[in-house]
This record gives sequence, C-alpha cells and structure tokens, in this order.
Amino acid sequence: MIPEIGHFSLILALFVALALGALGVMGGQQGRSDWMALARPGAQALWALASLSFCCLTYAFFTNDFSVSYVAQHSNSKLPDIYRIAGVWGGHEGSLLLWLVMLCSWMMAVSLFSRQLPDVMVSRVLAVLSLVAVGFLLFMLTTSNPFLRLSDIPADGRDLNPLLQDPGLVFHPPMLYMGYVGMAVPFAFSIAALLNGRLDAAWARWTRPWATAAWICLTIGIAMGSWWAYYELGWGGWWFWDPVENASFLPWLVGTALMHSLAVTEKRGLFRSWTIMLSIIGFSLSLLGTFLVRSGVLTSVHAFATDPKRGIFILLFLSAVVGGSLTLFALRSGKVRSGGAFAMISRETFLLVNNVLLTTAAAAVLLGTLYPLIVDALNLGKLSVGPPYFNSVFAPIMLPVLLFMVLGTYARWKNDSLAELGRKLRPVAILSVLLGCATPLLAGPWSALVALSLTLVYWIVLSSLQQIYRQLKDTANWKATPISYWGMHLAHIGIAVCVVGITMVKGYETEKDVRMAIGDTVEVAGYTFRLTSIGEVPGPNYNADRGVVELSKNGKVLRTLEPEKRTYFSSTMPMTETAIDSNLVRDVYVALGERLEDGPTPAWAMRVYHKPFVTWIWVGCLLMALGGAMAALDRRYRRKALASTAPSHAKGVPA
Repeated sequence: MIPEIGHFSLILALFVALALGALGVMGGQQGRSDWMALARPGAQALWALASLSFCCLTYAFFTNDFSVSYVAQHSNSKLPDIYRIAGVWGGHEGSLLLWLVMLCSWMMAVSLFSRQLPDVMVSRVLAVLSLVAVGFLLFMLTTSNPFLRLSDIPADGRDLNPLLQDPGLVFHPPMLYMGYVGMAVPFAFSIAALLNGRLDAAWARWTRPWATAAWICLTIGIAMGSWWAYYELGWGGWWFWDPVENASFLPWLVGTALMHSLAVTEKRGLFRSWTIMLSIIGFSLSLLGTFLVRSGVLTSVHAFATDPKRGIFILLFLSAVVGGSLTLFALRSGKVRSGGAFAMISRETFLLVNNVLLTTAAAAVLLGTLYPLIVDALNLGKLSVGPPYFNSVFAPIMLPVLLFMVLGTYARWKNDSLAELGRKLRPVAILSVLLGCATPLLAGPWSALVALSLTLVYWIVLSSLQQIYRQLKDTANWKATPISYWGMHLAHIGIAVCVVGITMVKGYETEKDVRMAIGDTVEVAGYTFRLTSIGEVPGPNYNADRGVVELSKNGKVLRTLEPEKRTYFSSTMPMTETAIDSNLVRDVYVALGERLEDGPTPAWAMRVYHKPFVTWIWVGCLLMALGGAMAALDRRYRRKALASTAPSHAKGVPA
C-alpha cells in the first residue's frame, strides 16, 4: 500500500506542477494577481507531494519490501540500516526521485525567502521551476518509476553496489544534487526576467544569492566526491577527470563566472547578456550531466547502467530547455543590451577577462568529455581522452585566472590606470615572486611549475591580506563593511589554499607498489611501514582481510594502520578500504591489495603513498564555500524590493 501512495503522489505532483507552471506564466502576462498569489502555496504543495513520495520509497527500503523492483535491485536484508536508507538514491530511479525532491526544496526555499520580491517575479520563477519539474516527473513516470511491483517476489534483494556502501553515499549525492538542481534557480530568474522584460540591477540582486547558494552546494558536493574517491578507491587519487566528475565540474566553472557576472550587473547594470547566457548554460550543463550519467553512453564508476531510451528522453528535454531559452533570449535581445561603458583598465575588464577564461576552461573540459562519445557515435573508432589532455589544457587557462582575480579586486569601477594599480600592487608582486621561488627549495627539488603556482598563491593571499588591513584601517566603523566583502576575500584565500594542495601533491607525492609478507618493511619519504599481521574479520554483509601496518619515523612508532580488502556476500568483487594517517602537512596512505602467494609465508600486494599537503585541497574548498555563504547572507539581499532600482557606481567596497 505504501508504494502505491508514493506512486499516486508523483502523479498528483505532475498535475500540480502543470497547473503551477501555467498559472504562473499566464497570471504574469495577464496581470492576474489572484493567479500569481497561488504560486507560493502551490510550490509548497509540490514539495509536500515529492517529499511524501520520497518517504514512501525510504519506508520500502527500511522495511525490506522486496516486492518493489527498485528495492530488490538495490538493497538486502543484511545491509546496515544507514546504507539501507542511503540506498534510496543508490540507483537510477531513486536518485532521480532525490533530484525531484531537491528541485522542489529549492522551490520551497524561493517561496519562503523571496517575500520581499514582487509577486509577478516570484510567480514566474516558480512557474519556470514547475515546468522543469514536469519534465522530470514525466521522465520518472514513463521510464524510471521507482515504485514498480514484482509479480515474483524474491526472498532477498541483490544488495547495494559495494562501492556505494560507504558514509560518502550518505552525504555526497544529496549535496551534489542540491548544487546541480540549484542551477535551475538562477536559470528560472533569468527566464522570468526575459518574460518580464526587466533585466536591471534589482533583478541581478534578487538572483545573486540563489546563484551563490547553488555554487556553494556544488563546491561542497564536488569536494566530498573527491575525498570519497581518494580514500575509497585505493588509487590515492583525488581527481581522475572521469566524465561524470567533469559533468559536475562544468556547471561549477560556469557558476563561478555567473556569480561574478551578476556582481557587475548588480553594481553597474552591465554584462546582462553574459549573465543570461551563463545562467542558461549552467543549468543546461547540469542537464547534460544527467544525460551522461543515465543514458548508458559512457562507462564510469559514477554512471548508472540504464536503458539508452532514458538518455533519449533527457536529450530531448535538454534540447527543449536550451532551444526554448535561446529562442526567448533572441526575441528579447533588444531589452538585454547594456548601455554603460568602461575603460580598458577597470574592474569590469578584469572580471570580463576572467569570465572568458572560465568559460574557455569549461569548453575545453566539455570537449575532452564529449569528443570520445561523438567519435564513437559516428563509428570512427574508440578514443580515450584522459588526464594528460585535461592537465595540459586546463592548467594554462586557469593560471591567468589567479592573476586577474587579484587585479579585479584592486581596480576601480569604470576607469583606472596601470600606474595606479602598479603602485598598489608592486610590493605584493615582488614579495610573491621571492616567496614563490624560494618555497619549493624547502619541499624538495626546485620546479618552475611549482614555483609559478606558489607565486600566484602568495599573490592572492598577500593581496587579500593587504586589502583586509586597509579596510580595517581606513573604515571608521569596520562593522559597517558588508559581510560579502569578507566573504569574497575568504573565498579567494580558499582558492589559494586549494592550489597549494594541488601543487604540492602533484609536485612531491611519493608512491610505491610492493610485495609484502608478514614482518616486511618498506620506506617512503622517511616513513617506515612494517606489515605485522593480516587476519580475517567478519562484517555485517562481508568478510574482510585486515592488515595491521606499523607506521614509524626515525625509529619511533607513530601509530598502527589497518587497511582492509573486503569481499561482499552478494558480489565477488573485492573492495579496498584504505588506512590513512593524516595531518595538516601530509597524508600517509596504505592500501591492501590481492594475496600474491599462499603457503607458510603468504605475501600480499601493498600500495603505500606519501602525499604532502593533500588535505589543503578540501580545506580550500570548505573556505570557498564558507566565503560564498558569507556573501549570500549579505543583508542587502533581504531588503524590500523597490519599484525600480538604479545601478550603483560607487567606488568603495567591492560588490
């Protein structure tokens, strides 16, 4: 009975979404305030129905209702409770339902936290989001229904994919999906503005916190996924340029450009075309990521092996969204043009350059991701595009971004001079070069690429500290400084911290693959690993070989590491559980491989790593997200909307 309630909730949600979309668009066009007033309660009703459906599926998982096909495929009676619940989104149908719940949650948030906005704008935004929900509800009900019953009920389920039986499954997909789906909100604000014909500073101010919130969720979600892959897969890597990883990274790059474009639109009324296009592209890339994961066109540890007909549905939906949006943009192009001007040396120019670089980087990643698929679709052979391509193309594009990031925060709006910028930044530049070139000598062999990266890191950090110092010194009441100002600098410092981690681990990591018997030792980067024992350990739904590795340095035992090799009852695929000793400046990482020899002196394959500063990658991401949260919480986003708002041209605190 419970699954039927969940299925009926989806059907009812489809009709509510259709009605909400139609009433929101027509009510705004005809000026019907009574229709527009239904937008907020309609969005809340849609959220309630989607949540009810999700709870029904969760209940089916928790009670081991194997009469439901999706539960039988992705759960098992021996599965621990936490993974039984997280298993709801461990497959295609359930993750799609999670996507819908996240979309409805964003709609709920818009209905609750946009009361200061005009009803016509809110009703149109919610109408656009409702129409997006219609597409996913149709997709779910026609091709991906999670509530289908089995006529022949199995005694037990097939179990959740062993790769997903990890705490990362509990947190990573919901946060990443929140960011993915969150890109629909700035998209909806842009479409609503095009329908309304009002693309001014007020519209940018209304849109900016929602774009920032989605970007925060994407940042945290991507960081969680990177950390999960790092400790779970046993390869010691934190980013593999996997097609599905790229699918989440693409909207992050475009979202970063969108936030800065919105800043210019809000402050100066410029970059309107950029802002509209970036919001459309950002959401389109989120839909493209959905297509890549669910169409069956690629093989990935993240992808769902599904019927290609599902991919065709999403591709048609993506075409409708992109085609309809671009058509509306073309029809309203006369209202999108910006009338202001700015000099070659100005904050607008540097922000524009960074937007161009970020979108170029996204295009390069998109090309490397899709090109093998296109070649295969045209029967031109099999082609693999891996890390060498992405590393050689992406890094040269992004390094100038770090340079212009600082120039954009120092330059004045409208007009500035190179001489003035040079006067402000000359000490920072000189000190950054000196420190950047000297620091690699302390870490190991000197490397020009490491020195360049660290020079840019010092460039960002020292310039931010200098601006913070001047702000505290020059402002009579520093509490009056907008919180977004501190958030901007914290996010920029977070980028620098992340670059330190990437640079140091790429430049100075050490790895050894060795054969080890009991009592054998191996030394890596001054650390000694001694295999003291390996024994069998039973788990709730698996058996494991657990190694005991003694970690020491300079003859002093630091701790004991216990890597595992697990074999799950429902699968013959062995899974690696790594053991990591982590601190602020390095990780020491051990992975237990296959048994190589039996007999009186058995031996195992072992993989040991020393990864300097790798933790800084994720610390930097958290600082970026915290900086974004501070910017999104700025009090000016909570002010009552005015009938018309002229762009500001102030030269003080950055937007």
